[in-house]
Order: sequence, then C-alpha cells, then structure tokens
Amino acid sequence: MIHATRQAGVLLLYAEELFFTPKYLKAKEMADDGGFGKIHLVKQSEKHFGPHSPWFWDVNHSGGGALMDLGCHGIAFCYWFLGRPAIESVYCQLGTYVHGDKTKGDDEALCIMEFAGGAVGVVEDSWGRRGGMDDRIEVYGSEGVTYANLHMDNALPTYSENGYGYAAEKAPSTKGWSYPVFEELWNYGFPQEMAHFSRCVRGKETPQATGEDGLAVMKVLYAAYASAGEGRKIQMPFSAASVQKPIDLWFRGSQYRPHSSNK
Repeated sequence: MIHATRQAGVLLLYAEELFFTPKYLKAKEMADDGGFGKIHLVKQSEKHFGPHSPWFWDVNHSGGGALMDLGCHGIAFCYWFLGRPAIESVYCQLGTYVHGDKTKGDDEALCIMEFAGGAVGVVEDSWGRRGGMDDRIEVYGSEGVTYANLHMDNALPTYSENGYGYAAEKAPSTKGWSYPVFEELWNYGFPQEMAHFSRCVRGKETPQATGEDGLAVMKVLYAAYASAGEGRKIQMPFSAASVQKPIDLWFRGSQYRPHSSNK
C-alpha cells in the first residue's frame, strides 16, 4: 500500500484515534515539554468483554484475537508517544481463557516492546473484562509520572434499579452502578481525527499518522504472535515467511497453550 500510493501520488492516511484522544494528547504534550524527564516506561491497556461483530471471533477473517483487535492501538500509541524510536525487541504472552467456545484467537494479551534509547512499552489487551470498556495509559519518567483513564474521569457515577438507555461502549447493562460517558466520541478523538483527515486531503495539514506507522505496528504484531508461539523474546527486525495471518505464528509455534481453555 505504501509503495502503490507513493507511485500513484495518492495520500495514504492511517486511522489511529489514540493520536487524537484529548487526554492522551495532553500527556504527550507534557512529556514533550520535559515534564517527566527521561521517559523509561509507557503503558497502554484496552479491555472489554469482546467484539460485537462475529467476524472478529473468526481468526481466518480477523487474522488474530485481542492483540490484533486492540493491541494495534497500544503498539501505535507507545511508538508514537516515544517519538517513533526503532523497536529493538518484542515479547508477548497470549492465552484463550474465557471465549474458547467461540474463538481460537487470543482473548488475553500482554506485549512488551524494547525501544532504542532504553524505553519500554507495555501493552495489555483483553476480551475477557466484564463491565464495559476500560482504556488507560501510564507514563513513567525520571522526573515525573502521569496516568489517564479514558472513561472514568469523563463519566457520571450512576445507580439505577431500572436501568436506562446507553451508558458507554461495550457496557452490557445499565442496572445497578454504571458510568455513563458524556461526549464519548470527542473523548475518543474520532471527530478530531476526521477533521484532521479532511484538512490533509485539502492540503492544509500533514498527516499525523502514516502508512509507515501502520507498517511498524504490523511488524510488531507479527513478532508478538511469533514470540507467544515460541515462548521467547523476538529481536527486531523480524520477518515471517510463509504465513498467511499473524496468529498462524502462535499456532505454528505451539501445539497447545498452557492455562488455555483451548488446550
């Protein structure tokens, strides 16, 4: 895609909304201003009880599980937040703990990336978390730290015996305690992302997320599935030969997965 669009002179835009999420943008602004000193650890997690669309559960269509679905955002975030340094190694642990009746894909994922310069990125993803969406970051530096929870500080703690309409993405019920989010799309950064894309197409802005960012994320995803399959850290750059989809590297590296409901 990168080569084809360059040859054709066509604009290639990569839709990564975490580059536009107001809370996360503020964290990066503070980091870039030196507020935390030298950053040595960035964590991003996204967790819920699984996707709505059936094709996500079928690895032949999706190419992977929670790591593919959610981890792509965390990988991109850590890479972008740190200023796009070279990724030196990837270690990943995967399991199918909750949804083995409907998928062969991973429903829990932990991915650790080591970057040039010494910083570490940790990405945690889950399709096994009940209670709705949970999305958060942590940033640690030599001179400071910051935390951001995408939903909780933008929610109205609410109790209802009867339930009501919509609370937040992936929230299954509104009876009892719930946390309805206001201005949800704005908090995610979707309108800002679309406005940015429009301005890029009109030549008024330079893309913040590019095809090269997407390629970097895909290389980490392949290395992560290989790491989980082989049970070892994968040094980058990594090349996956004769593989149709990333999760095949997990299946190929292990005939069974310890502590998995699929074993």
